[in-house]
Amino acid sequence: MADPKQTLTPEQIADAGLTGWHQEGESLTARFDTGDFATGLAFVNRVGVSAEAANHHPDILLTYPEVTVTLSSHDVGGVTSRDLALAGTVSAHAEELGVTIAAD
Repeated sequence: MADPKQTLTPEQIADAGLTGWHQEGESLTARFDTGDFATGLAFVNRVGVSAEAANHHPDILLTYPEVTVTLSSHDVGGVTSRDLALAGTVSAHAEELGVTIAAD
């Protein structure tokens, strides 16, 4: 695994193959269509548990009927392997709940 304190290049981020995630400046963002508020809340709760376990905390916006997740390693000012790992976990939670990544 890459150094968790090393920012990644756009090419490294693209090579991670995270469908639906895109880089916005120093962050990695994805929107998820939850279909309803209760599913969105369940999704946010799962993301929160995983974020706590990883000691890496995303910005999460819960609205009806979607959730936006933004990841960034603020301590180094960019996207790191920590963000890629948590993005993969977030995507797995979405799949488990039948939540789809929103088209931009």
